[in-house]
Amino acid sequence: MVDIEKANAYVVERFMEARPVATTMAKALDVVPGLHENMLLHAGPPVTYERMSGPIKGAMIGALLFEGKAKNPEEADKLLRSGKIEFSPCHDHMCTGPMAGVISPSQLVYVIENQTHGIKCFSNLNEGRGKVMRMGAYSEDVLEKLRWMEAVLGPTVKAALEASGGIDVRAILSKALHMGDDGHNRLDAASILWTTQLAPYIVTTAKDTATAAEVIKFLGENALSILNPVMAGCKTMTAAGENVEGSTVVTVMTRNGTDWGIRVSGLGNQWFTAPSPIVKALYFPGFSEKDACPDIGDSVITETAGIGGFAMATAPALVTFIGGEPRDAINTTLDMYEITTAEHKQFTIPFLDFRGTPTGVDIRKVVEKQITPRVNTGVAHKDPGVGQVGAGVVSAPMKCFEDALYAFADKYGYN
Repeated sequence: MVDIEKANAYVVERFMEARPVATTMAKALDVVPGLHENMLLHAGPPVTYERMSGPIKGAMIGALLFEGKAKNPEEADKLLRSGKIEFSPCHDHMCTGPMAGVISPSQLVYVIENQTHGIKCFSNLNEGRGKVMRMGAYSEDVLEKLRWMEAVLGPTVKAALEASGGIDVRAILSKALHMGDDGHNRLDAASILWTTQLAPYIVTTAKDTATAAEVIKFLGENALSILNPVMAGCKTMTAAGENVEGSTVVTVMTRNGTDWGIRVSGLGNQWFTAPSPIVKALYFPGFSEKDACPDIGDSVITETAGIGGFAMATAPALVTFIGGEPRDAINTTLDMYEITTAEHKQFTIPFLDFRGTPTGVDIRKVVEKQITPRVNTGVAHKDPGVGQVGAGVVSAPMKCFEDALYAFADKYGYN
């Protein structure tokens, strides 16, 4: 029999030792493993076009319009249905994408390197909240913003990152957790710290002062500027714990608006999926639960790494955005200690006497305690082309963890 406790301790230690640093930006096609010209990456586990949620379909339409592979939404939809475009999960290519998570070949992506273990992961630029492509919108104003981001924002940030020598994402997160962030849905402090560190290098490397001012203003006003680097950073943390024989620790959690999926260290790259649930949310004026797409996005990699919903006790103000009382945030974190392996050495919670965040979801504990991981997240409209309609809290479906535990028992002879 394998020593599960020893394997799990090793996995979470690698999670915590990882030090992700944002080093540069690059064209996705040039750096993302396995990506090719006729492939689009998406959030969540594998899914066919017929089963894709509205936001992913919308984002893929937008991506083809952005890439110039289609002239209008109808042409894009026809191409997507033709079989000429390959669809693949971001996680299969060392990437993460928020919400729909679509990454196309010519997009610029952050290059985040776990400098402890030499692992590189990638994520694209963040558009901000509301009517954006990652929420499934693809109108001309959405595409125009993307073009500006690719032509101006991305190259400017790339030059600044390279001039800075790299920005330590883990250090920013550690500090931001003491400033009211949770590391997922609330990143106000982290995005300000990110912008502050970039700003001097933007000023010295931008092509002119007007560009520098425009870029700094965009980053400073977007409270999610750092979300994508954080997600890729968390991916480098959990990737460091993958494929460890005998471990029951979860290394990937993700959703695509159709399915919720997980991977477990000791079970390699095997997906365990269940239908994605509807988020318990507060909705923007004019929208309600009937408009909502089921839970979607790769951003739950933050919870997988020990922050986000698992660190909600650090962000009591978050409940004003997602509904509930401040005590709910603390209770969520306390519940997550019940299903995890360790308390994080780098990420601590002032309100809990600087206790480390709950880290390393153990499928055995999830099933035994009948408590699933809890996530705070945005909500996209169920139809393509609309965008964000709210935000809230959701619990992962138990079936993923039960199926994974059965598979673990079969593989390691516990039947």
